[in-house]
Amino acid sequence: MKFSIERAVLLKAVSQAQSVVERRNTIPILANVLIEAEGDTVQFRATDLDIEVVDKANAQVERAGATTVSALMLHEIVRKLPDGALVSIADDPAAGRLSVQAGRSSFNLATLPKEDFPVMASSEYAANFVAKAGVLKRLFDKSKFAISTEETRYYLNGVYMHVATGEEGQMLRCVATDGHRLARIDAALPEGASEMPGVIVPRKTVGELRKLLDDEDQDIAVSVSETKVRFATPVITLTSKVIDGTFPDYTRVIPVGNTRQLEVDAKEFAKAVDRVATVSSERSRAVKLTLEADKLVLSVNAPDAGAAEEELVVAYNDEPLEIGFNAKYLQEIADQVDRENAVFLFNSSGDPTLMREGGDTSAVYVVMPMRV
Repeated sequence: MKFSIERAVLLKAVSQAQSVVERRNTIPILANVLIEAEGDTVQFRATDLDIEVVDKANAQVERAGATTVSALMLHEIVRKLPDGALVSIADDPAAGRLSVQAGRSSFNLATLPKEDFPVMASSEYAANFVAKAGVLKRLFDKSKFAISTEETRYYLNGVYMHVATGEEGQMLRCVATDGHRLARIDAALPEGASEMPGVIVPRKTVGELRKLLDDEDQDIAVSVSETKVRFATPVITLTSKVIDGTFPDYTRVIPVGNTRQLEVDAKEFAKAVDRVATVSSERSRAVKLTLEADKLVLSVNAPDAGAAEEELVVAYNDEPLEIGFNAKYLQEIADQVDRENAVFLFNSSGDPTLMREGGDTSAVYVVMPMRV
């Protein structure tokens, strides 16, 4: 195998591949990237046995072939090469070495046979559809903050992507929850997605997927089966196993009878929460909201550290209310709001609180209160 490729193109392909590779590996081949050169393209494939990413790049291929080399090492080398360099890569199967040359720099890296590299078995997908990158980005970006990190409740360690019935008929919906807060985001159902089985997309996959969604107008081909999900652009294909578990019935958690309505500038609210939380003890991070006519007072009382209070002008004309929340949860939810105003709907100081963006019901958040 021998080919030449521009440094910038190579760096983009290799960085996507190496981010999937686990840093600590008991199986040496999993630390490697499989490089396959043929025609005028080179494919870089990496896997951790749960996720597989394949990145295609244009190159001048002199000799077709394939080999595997340390993903991390190759990435570090390419990253440190000068901008605009033309990189020459050739493998010597007999010596088990791969040479990387650019300008006056040359490197010789150990390789492992391509036959040892595990390729994810292709799956029959129950549904195939196309969605705009911007739509998927919104669905996952707005829900991922609520993914649980508790390994014991593994079925909450991802985003539940499924078809649901919303106010305007069938929707493509993403939900994440960790038991303390919940995010439910809807988008119009793409053509061909109605037969899709509901799947839990793992946290790591959500992070890797984010890198495919920078160009908001790009079409992403999505394929879903009971056990796998695949997202593909013309250049990158990301395939992942889904979490084998049943996502709980989240609809029971979303309150419907909350009538006390607070409307507040989302950015001002997030900043005010951040300011008063400065004095709270890190363990509880509790912030008290005291509501009365058109006034919100945010306060923190940490006996060991001090106290803080801030007043905001808001739209509120229901009975007075005192309710406490974890400051981090409040901030993360307020940070999701793209519109100017956040609307909070309360019932009582002990019940879950609902939040949405202005009058938009396609993004709904729930946060559990704390005793303060």
